[in-house]
Amino acid sequence: MTGPTPRLPEGEPLPPKPVTQGYWPERTRLPRLTRGLRWRRRLLQGLARLLVRLLTRCEARGLEHIPPQGPLLLTVNHLGDADALVVLAHLPWQPDVLAAMELYDIKPVRWLLNAYGAIWVHRGRPDRRALKAALQALEEGRVVALAPEGRQSVTRSLEPGTEGAAFLALKARVPVLPVALTGTEDENVFGHLKRGRRPKVSVTFGPPFTLDDLLPAEGGLRQALPVGTERIMLAIARLLPPRYQGVYRARVAAQRDQTSPLPGSHGPPSSGAAAA
Repeated sequence: MTGPTPRLPEGEPLPPKPVTQGYWPERTRLPRLTRGLRWRRRLLQGLARLLVRLLTRCEARGLEHIPPQGPLLLTVNHLGDADALVVLAHLPWQPDVLAAMELYDIKPVRWLLNAYGAIWVHRGRPDRRALKAALQALEEGRVVALAPEGRQSVTRSLEPGTEGAAFLALKARVPVLPVALTGTEDENVFGHLKRGRRPKVSVTFGPPFTLDDLLPAEGGLRQALPVGTERIMLAIARLLPPRYQGVYRARVAAQRDQTSPLPGSHGPPSSGAAAA
């Protein structure tokens, strides 16, 4: 969770990614999976399922791709405040979530996220404590969820990804589960609810994949991060309709063109042709 972001006027360049003003390392830790925390997470997940069922018209796709357990890194595009509810409502487990430190100043949100047991993260800088907590969770076989864009999209479509997700996937050598949301923009959700209507939203889960083939690479982890980030963001983009693909739309279209059969053909390229 990263908090609300004003919508960018059409044609304006993307503003820089937000940077947390201040530093509170004592807030960042991996919560222990006590009986109380497990109970609170199940309760909050049940509440999320109830709210999504009552207040939205939600279509879920690709549920068969969700692994039964971790270790796993869940990566999702970030459109609005309802994102976390919609995703959590369709999971068979309760992931550890990375939450933007700015949300700590909003008392009801801070209470809710502390009750759930979030990992607080400082945005716009290498937050070593948050990364260490997330890596520890993955080492323990848990699921970590984050939005690699680093904020709610100001264009309401995919923005360039940051490298935190790729770092975790590469460092922990765990599968990545791409998740794509549509319709969860605040103006769509709250606009419909204010008129007494249920907004139409969707959540799509793609097949998990790993970045293990990028390691060992010449230059090591640092050189693999941009490629890994690109793979993660394209995996999310391919699950989205074109208007939500944002800065990755052209690359998704190019990949689709390369893998599509030629007119008049009846299948994939022959063994003598190169397929992307």
